[in-house]
Amino acid sequence: MIDGVERIGVLMVTASALDDALFGRVEALAGVAALLVVPKSSHSDLLVETERARAMTVQAELLWAFLPPRTIGTSEVTSSAVLEPAYDIGGDTFDHTLDDGGLHLTVIDSTGHDLASGGASAAGLAACRAARRSGGSLTDIVTSIDQILDTWFTDRLMTAVVAHLNTSDGRLNWINCGHPPPLLIRHGRVLPHVLDREPDLPLGWGFLRDAPPTEHTARLQPGDRILLYSDGVTEARSPGGDFYGEERLADTVIRATAAGAPAPEALRRLVQGLRQHQGHKLRGDATILLTEWHPNGRGGGTRPDSGGE
Repeated sequence: MIDGVERIGVLMVTASALDDALFGRVEALAGVAALLVVPKSSHSDLLVETERARAMTVQAELLWAFLPPRTIGTSEVTSSAVLEPAYDIGGDTFDHTLDDGGLHLTVIDSTGHDLASGGASAAGLAACRAARRSGGSLTDIVTSIDQILDTWFTDRLMTAVVAHLNTSDGRLNWINCGHPPPLLIRHGRVLPHVLDREPDLPLGWGFLRDAPPTEHTARLQPGDRILLYSDGVTEARSPGGDFYGEERLADTVIRATAAGAPAPEALRRLVQGLRQHQGHKLRGDATILLTEWHPNGRGGGTRPDSGGE
Protein backbone atom coordinates (compact mmCIF):
# COMPACT_ATOMS: atom_id res chain seq x y z
CA MET A 1 0.00 0.00 0.00
CA ILE A 2 1.74 3.14 -1.28
CA ASP A 3 1.10 6.77 -0.33
CA GLY A 4 3.08 8.78 -2.88
CA VAL A 5 6.51 7.15 -2.48
CA GLU A 6 6.00 5.90 1.09
CA ARG A 7 4.98 2.33 1.81
CA ILE A 8 2.36 2.49 4.56
CA GLY A 9 1.45 -1.17 4.77
CA VAL A 10 0.95 -4.51 3.07
CA LEU A 11 -2.32 -5.94 1.77
CA MET A 12 -2.62 -9.74 1.72
CA VAL A 13 -4.78 -11.30 -0.98
CA THR A 14 -5.43 -15.04 -1.29
CA ALA A 15 -5.99 -16.50 -4.76
CA SER A 16 -5.66 -19.92 -6.39
CA ALA A 17 -3.57 -18.39 -9.21
CA LEU A 18 -2.12 -14.97 -9.98
CA ASP A 19 -2.11 -13.83 -13.60
CA ASP A 20 -1.40 -10.37 -15.02
CA ALA A 21 -5.05 -9.35 -15.04
CA LEU A 22 -5.61 -10.34 -11.41
CA PHE A 23 -2.33 -8.73 -10.39
CA GLY A 24 -3.49 -5.45 -11.93
CA ARG A 25 -6.77 -5.60 -10.02
CA VAL A 26 -4.92 -6.40 -6.78
CA GLU A 27 -2.64 -3.39 -7.31
CA ALA A 28 -5.69 -1.19 -7.85
CA LEU A 29 -7.29 -2.60 -4.68
CA ALA A 30 -4.13 -1.81 -2.66
CA GLY A 31 -4.15 1.73 -4.07
CA VAL A 32 -7.79 2.25 -3.10
CA ALA A 33 -7.14 0.85 0.37
CA ALA A 34 -4.25 3.28 0.85
CA LEU A 35 -6.45 6.18 -0.27
CA LEU A 36 -8.99 5.18 2.39
CA VAL A 37 -6.52 4.59 5.21
CA VAL A 38 -4.28 7.66 4.88
CA PRO A 39 -6.87 10.46 5.20
CA LYS A 40 -8.89 8.64 7.86
CA SER A 41 -5.88 7.92 10.10
CA SER A 42 -5.85 11.54 11.27
CA HIS A 43 -9.31 11.22 12.82
CA SER A 44 -9.79 7.52 13.50
CA ASP A 45 -8.21 6.08 16.62
CA LEU A 46 -9.36 2.62 15.52
CA LEU A 47 -7.03 2.70 12.51
CA VAL A 48 -4.15 4.06 14.57
CA GLU A 49 -4.60 1.44 17.31
CA THR A 50 -4.77 -1.34 14.71
CA GLU A 51 -1.42 -0.26 13.23
CA ARG A 52 0.37 -0.24 16.61
CA ALA A 53 1.94 -3.14 18.42
CA ARG A 54 1.84 -1.42 21.83
CA ALA A 55 1.15 1.90 23.53
CA MET A 56 3.29 4.97 22.81
CA THR A 57 4.87 7.22 25.41
CA VAL A 58 3.56 10.78 25.68
CA GLN A 59 6.73 12.27 24.16
CA ALA A 60 6.52 9.84 21.23
CA GLU A 61 2.89 10.85 20.59
CA LEU A 62 3.96 14.50 20.65
CA LEU A 63 6.77 14.10 18.14
CA TRP A 64 4.99 11.78 15.72
CA ALA A 65 2.17 14.32 15.49
CA PHE A 66 4.70 16.82 14.08
CA LEU A 67 6.57 14.54 11.67
CA PRO A 68 6.22 14.66 7.87
CA PRO A 69 5.82 11.53 5.71
CA ARG A 70 8.82 9.29 6.16
CA THR A 71 9.50 9.17 2.40
CA ILE A 72 9.05 11.98 -0.12
CA GLY A 73 10.36 12.45 -3.63
CA THR A 74 10.23 13.81 -7.16
CA SER A 75 11.84 12.76 -10.42
CA GLU A 76 15.01 14.53 -9.22
CA VAL A 77 15.33 13.58 -5.56
CA THR A 78 14.19 11.01 -3.01
CA SER A 79 14.41 11.43 0.75
CA SER A 80 13.58 8.77 3.33
CA ALA A 81 13.90 8.71 7.12
CA VAL A 82 13.47 6.39 10.08
CA LEU A 83 13.08 7.30 13.75
CA GLU A 84 13.55 4.62 16.38
CA PRO A 85 12.47 3.41 18.90
CA ALA A 86 9.15 4.40 17.34
CA TYR A 87 7.08 3.92 20.50
CA ASP A 88 9.53 5.50 22.93
CA ILE A 89 11.43 8.32 21.19
CA GLY A 90 12.58 11.19 23.35
CA GLY A 91 14.63 13.99 21.83
CA ASP A 92 15.27 13.02 18.19
CA THR A 93 13.25 14.29 15.25
CA PHE A 94 13.60 15.06 11.54
CA ASP A 95 12.02 17.08 8.76
CA HIS A 96 12.23 17.06 4.98
CA THR A 97 10.13 19.05 2.55
CA LEU A 98 10.16 20.15 -1.08
CA ASP A 99 10.18 23.73 -2.34
CA ASP A 100 10.56 25.46 -5.70
CA GLY A 101 14.34 25.22 -5.54
CA GLY A 102 14.85 21.77 -4.08
CA LEU A 103 14.72 19.93 -0.78
CA HIS A 104 15.06 21.07 2.84
CA LEU A 105 16.54 18.59 5.34
CA THR A 106 16.66 18.82 9.13
CA VAL A 107 17.80 16.38 11.81
CA ILE A 108 17.48 17.40 15.47
CA ASP A 109 18.73 15.73 18.67
CA SER A 110 17.70 17.24 22.00
CA THR A 111 19.43 16.15 25.19
CA GLY A 112 17.53 13.78 27.44
CA HIS A 113 14.88 11.16 26.83
CA ASP A 114 11.78 12.53 28.54
CA LEU A 115 8.73 14.67 27.82
CA ALA A 116 10.77 17.88 28.13
CA SER A 117 13.14 16.53 25.47
CA GLY A 118 10.21 15.76 23.19
CA GLY A 119 8.77 19.23 23.82
CA ALA A 120 12.08 20.91 23.01
CA SER A 121 12.41 18.95 19.76
CA ALA A 122 8.81 19.72 18.78
CA ALA A 123 9.40 23.41 19.46
CA GLY A 124 12.64 23.28 17.46
CA LEU A 125 10.82 21.70 14.55
CA ALA A 126 8.07 24.32 14.72
CA ALA A 127 10.65 27.14 14.81
CA CYS A 128 12.38 25.59 11.78
CA ARG A 129 9.17 25.49 9.78
CA ALA A 130 8.05 28.97 10.81
CA ALA A 131 11.35 30.50 9.68
CA ARG A 132 11.50 28.42 6.50
CA ARG A 133 7.93 29.18 5.45
CA SER A 134 8.57 32.87 5.99
CA GLY A 135 11.36 32.79 3.42
CA GLY A 136 14.17 32.50 5.96
CA SER A 137 17.66 31.28 5.11
CA LEU A 138 19.43 28.36 6.79
CA THR A 139 21.03 30.88 9.15
CA ASP A 140 17.59 32.31 10.00
CA ILE A 141 16.27 28.82 10.72
CA VAL A 142 19.13 27.87 13.03
CA THR A 143 19.04 31.23 14.83
CA SER A 144 15.28 30.92 15.34
CA ILE A 145 15.65 27.46 16.91
CA ASP A 146 18.40 28.74 19.18
CA GLN A 147 16.27 31.66 20.38
CA ILE A 148 13.21 29.49 21.05
CA LEU A 149 15.22 27.03 23.12
CA ASP A 150 17.09 29.75 24.99
CA THR A 151 13.77 31.41 25.92
CA TRP A 152 11.51 28.45 26.71
CA PHE A 153 13.74 25.41 27.31
CA THR A 154 16.64 26.87 29.26
CA ASP A 155 17.87 23.51 30.56
CA ARG A 156 18.06 21.83 27.15
CA LEU A 157 20.81 21.69 24.54
CA MET A 158 20.19 20.53 21.01
CA THR A 159 22.43 19.41 18.15
CA ALA A 160 21.16 19.80 14.59
CA VAL A 161 21.99 19.69 10.91
CA VAL A 162 19.87 21.97 8.71
CA ALA A 163 20.46 21.66 4.96
CA HIS A 164 19.11 22.54 1.54
CA LEU A 165 19.75 20.63 -1.69
CA ASN A 166 19.29 22.51 -4.95
CA THR A 167 17.86 19.79 -7.19
CA SER A 168 18.66 21.63 -10.44
CA ASP A 169 22.44 21.78 -9.98
CA GLY A 170 23.21 19.51 -6.99
CA ARG A 171 24.44 22.29 -4.70
CA LEU A 172 24.19 21.25 -1.04
CA ASN A 173 24.24 23.94 1.66
CA TRP A 174 24.19 23.03 5.33
CA ILE A 175 24.81 24.24 8.87
CA ASN A 176 26.03 21.83 11.55
CA CYS A 177 25.47 22.72 15.20
CA GLY A 178 27.35 20.14 17.24
CA HIS A 179 25.93 17.21 15.27
CA PRO A 180 27.65 14.26 13.54
CA PRO A 181 28.70 15.41 10.05
CA PRO A 182 26.77 14.24 6.97
CA LEU A 183 28.13 11.25 5.06
CA LEU A 184 28.50 11.30 1.27
CA ILE A 185 27.94 8.01 -0.57
CA ARG A 186 29.11 7.95 -4.19
CA HIS A 187 29.36 5.00 -6.59
CA GLY A 188 28.68 2.52 -3.82
CA ARG A 189 31.23 3.76 -1.31
CA VAL A 190 31.55 6.39 1.39
CA LEU A 191 33.87 9.27 0.64
CA PRO A 192 35.48 9.78 4.08
CA HIS A 193 35.52 13.28 5.58
CA VAL A 194 34.35 14.99 2.35
CA LEU A 195 31.54 16.74 4.23
CA ASP A 196 33.39 17.11 7.55
CA ARG A 197 33.49 20.74 8.65
CA GLU A 198 34.21 22.42 11.97
CA PRO A 199 30.77 22.40 13.63
CA ASP A 200 29.18 25.35 15.36
CA LEU A 201 28.18 25.08 19.01
CA PRO A 202 24.93 23.27 19.92
CA LEU A 203 21.67 25.20 20.09
CA GLY A 204 19.81 26.23 23.20
CA TRP A 205 21.90 28.57 25.32
CA GLY A 206 22.04 31.55 22.99
CA PHE A 207 25.48 30.73 21.60
CA LEU A 208 24.49 32.29 18.27
CA ARG A 209 23.54 35.71 19.65
CA ASP A 210 26.98 37.17 19.04
CA ALA A 211 28.22 35.10 16.08
CA PRO A 212 26.06 33.67 13.27
CA PRO A 213 26.58 30.01 12.31
CA THR A 214 28.79 28.99 9.41
CA GLU A 215 27.05 27.81 6.25
CA HIS A 216 28.94 25.19 4.24
CA THR A 217 28.59 24.29 0.56
CA ALA A 218 29.39 21.23 -1.56
CA ARG A 219 28.47 20.16 -5.09
CA LEU A 220 26.93 16.71 -5.54
CA GLN A 221 27.16 14.42 -8.55
CA PRO A 222 24.11 12.65 -10.02
CA GLY A 223 23.39 9.51 -7.99
CA ASP A 224 25.06 10.82 -4.82
CA ARG A 225 23.42 9.98 -1.51
CA ILE A 226 23.63 12.05 1.66
CA LEU A 227 23.22 10.31 5.01
CA LEU A 228 22.25 12.36 8.07
CA TYR A 229 22.02 10.61 11.42
CA SER A 230 21.98 11.17 15.16
CA ASP A 231 24.72 9.94 17.49
CA GLY A 232 22.29 7.33 18.85
CA VAL A 233 23.10 5.33 15.70
CA THR A 234 26.90 5.26 15.78
CA GLU A 235 27.07 5.15 19.61
CA ALA A 236 24.70 2.19 19.94
CA ARG A 237 26.49 -0.47 21.98
CA SER A 238 26.36 -4.22 21.66
CA PRO A 239 25.91 -6.36 24.82
CA GLY A 240 29.71 -6.65 24.77
CA GLY A 241 30.17 -2.87 24.69
CA ASP A 242 31.18 -2.39 21.04
CA PHE A 243 29.95 0.77 19.28
CA TYR A 244 27.92 0.36 16.09
CA GLY A 245 30.17 2.98 14.51
CA GLU A 246 30.20 5.04 11.35
CA GLU A 247 31.89 2.33 9.27
CA ARG A 248 29.23 -0.28 10.04
CA LEU A 249 26.50 2.31 9.44
CA ALA A 250 27.83 3.16 5.99
CA ASP A 251 28.51 -0.47 5.10
CA THR A 252 24.93 -1.51 5.87
CA VAL A 253 23.45 1.24 3.69
CA ILE A 254 25.88 0.54 0.84
CA ARG A 255 25.19 -3.21 0.88
CA ALA A 256 21.44 -2.65 0.81
CA THR A 257 21.54 -0.13 -2.02
CA ALA A 258 24.04 -2.22 -4.01
CA ALA A 259 21.52 -5.06 -3.87
CA GLY A 260 18.98 -2.76 -5.53
CA ALA A 261 17.01 -1.81 -2.42
CA PRO A 262 15.36 1.64 -2.55
CA ALA A 263 16.18 4.14 0.18
CA PRO A 264 13.24 3.22 2.49
CA GLU A 265 14.13 -0.48 2.35
CA ALA A 266 17.84 0.28 2.91
CA LEU A 267 16.91 2.15 6.08
CA ARG A 268 14.68 -0.69 7.28
CA ARG A 269 17.60 -3.08 6.92
CA LEU A 270 19.81 -0.61 8.75
CA VAL A 271 17.40 -0.48 11.70
CA GLN A 272 17.27 -4.28 11.76
CA GLY A 273 21.06 -4.41 11.92
CA LEU A 274 21.08 -1.77 14.65
CA ARG A 275 18.62 -3.79 16.71
CA GLN A 276 20.63 -6.97 16.27
CA HIS A 277 23.80 -5.14 17.34
CA GLN A 278 22.09 -4.04 20.59
CA GLY A 279 20.57 -7.41 21.34
CA HIS A 280 17.21 -6.47 19.75
CA LYS A 281 16.60 -3.59 22.15
CA LEU A 282 17.40 0.04 21.27
CA ARG A 283 18.63 1.92 24.33
CA GLY A 284 18.60 5.42 22.83
CA ASP A 285 17.04 7.46 20.04
CA ALA A 286 18.29 6.74 16.53
CA THR A 287 17.39 8.97 13.57
CA ILE A 288 18.58 8.35 10.03
CA LEU A 289 17.74 10.40 6.94
CA LEU A 290 18.93 9.22 3.52
CA THR A 291 18.63 11.51 0.49
CA GLU A 292 19.51 10.67 -3.12
CA TRP A 293 19.93 13.22 -5.91
CA HIS A 294 18.96 11.62 -9.23
CA PRO A 295 18.42 14.37 -11.82
CA ASN A 296 18.18 11.71 -14.56
CA GLY A 297 14.98 10.47 -12.93
CA ARG A 298 16.33 7.10 -11.81
CA GLY A 299 16.02 7.27 -8.10
CA GLY A 300 16.94 4.34 -5.91
CA GLY A 301 14.07 2.11 -7.00
CA THR A 302 11.28 4.42 -5.85
CA ARG A 303 8.63 5.88 -8.11
CA PRO A 304 8.76 9.61 -8.94
CA ASP A 305 6.06 11.49 -7.12
CA SER A 306 5.33 14.95 -5.80
CA GLY A 307 5.16 13.79 -2.16
CA GLY A 308 5.91 16.07 0.80
CA GLU A 309 3.85 18.55 2.71
